[in-house]
Amino acid sequence: MSCHAVETGERAAIVRLCRNLAEDRRFQNSILAVIVFNAAVMGLETSRTLVATYQPLFAWLNAVVLSVFVAELAVRLAAHWPGLHRFFGDGWNLFDFTVVAASFIPEVGPFATVARLARIMRLARLVSAFPELRLIVGTMLRSIPSMAHVVLLLALLLYIYAILGFSLFHTHDPEHWGSLAASLQTLFQILTLEGWVEIQQVGVAAHPWAWLYYVSFIVIAVFVVINLFIAVVLNNLEAARREQSQEEIRAGSTEELLARIRALREDLTELERALDRTRPQARPSSSQAAAEAY
Repeated sequence: MSCHAVETGERAAIVRLCRNLAEDRRFQNSILAVIVFNAAVMGLETSRTLVATYQPLFAWLNAVVLSVFVAELAVRLAAHWPGLHRFFGDGWNLFDFTVVAASFIPEVGPFATVARLARIMRLARLVSAFPELRLIVGTMLRSIPSMAHVVLLLALLLYIYAILGFSLFHTHDPEHWGSLAASLQTLFQILTLEGWVEIQQVGVAAHPWAWLYYVSFIVIAVFVVINLFIAVVLNNLEAARREQSQEEIRAGSTEELLARIRALREDLTELERALDRTRPQARPSSSQAAAEAY
């Protein structure tokens, strides 16, 4: 057997080992525990007293956590070898790789803020550790294009009501309606249902029918438009769940087919071995027998 074949076999064995390790539930839970531990350490680092007393310990713990993340990333990369495009084709894998790579930025100099942000983003790896959280975040991202139309509708509604509110109340309540910018800010405050009753009372004191303005805005903006955001997210979440179910069905069918193929190969191998054992040895020809006798 050539050295190249031996090297190829060893490489394939390493890839299988890394793939089994990356898919092992205990390995995944261990990485999750390290992420939670890192979150706890970062929370303790917000205490100036603890940092001043245990700064070397915090630095050592950060180095250990980073080493674990690098080792885990190396295992996952090796598990996808040589098709690394499949690894980087997944958005969550690319996110994990970016966070780990950015963790090597020194926390001094002009990139100190970026380095601290990279450390904080390690906590976001909790999202990638749970499939349901990944599904929710992915749904929110895919909902952005659909939300753009709802945002446009809300902006148009705010602009119309801001001009109307300025025309009605700017003389009686200049603090809230004295300009277009102040009117927009007031409407945004009403949109959160924070202190809108007091603002309404001032308006009703000036115009008895002003309550129609406030009630109509709350009904349209809060109860209708805001619920449109929720409807868009829920619709995309349902679509994402259907796609995930279909992918799981396809993956299950593929795994079942591969398992059947492997079983057939094993059966064929056993059949060939049985045939070899039962096959009679070929008798020597007359010329071969004469040669042996001679």
